[in-house]
Amino acid sequence: SEDVARRAVPALLAAAKRAGQGSFLTVLKRFGSIGSPALLSFPRPGFTLTLDFSNRGRGTLALLKELDHITVEAGGAVNPYKDARMGADIFAASFPEWQRLEAIRDPAFMSSFWARTAKKLEARREAAEAAE
Repeated sequence: SEDVARRAVPALLAAAKRAGQGSFLTVLKRFGSIGSPALLSFPRPGFTLTLDFSNRGRGTLALLKELDHITVEAGGAVNPYKDARMGADIFAASFPEWQRLEAIRDPAFMSSFWARTAKKLEARREAAEAAE
């Protein structure tokens, strides 16, 4: 919603400023109100903010992690199409329907992204069930 965006966008920009990192490309878009039936579709009603940073090593990675948490705490999602380091927890928060896709995924096909995110979540779930 607009109210969420009015709080989250300044928080994201403030985090970048605190980190001493400026985005060399910043884009704010408003998505329409029609949701997608796709299980892993990024576009959803609301706003999207793109921030592109130069990779300065650990400082940049720490900033991106902070931005991820601000985003999901605001009810948003991190775009997996443009993120080569998304972890399992951010993926699960961004795409709560991931298990429906895992249930129908052909085991012969698995990307490095899926191994880094969904398969780690699945392994955690299985370990928790085995411990019970």
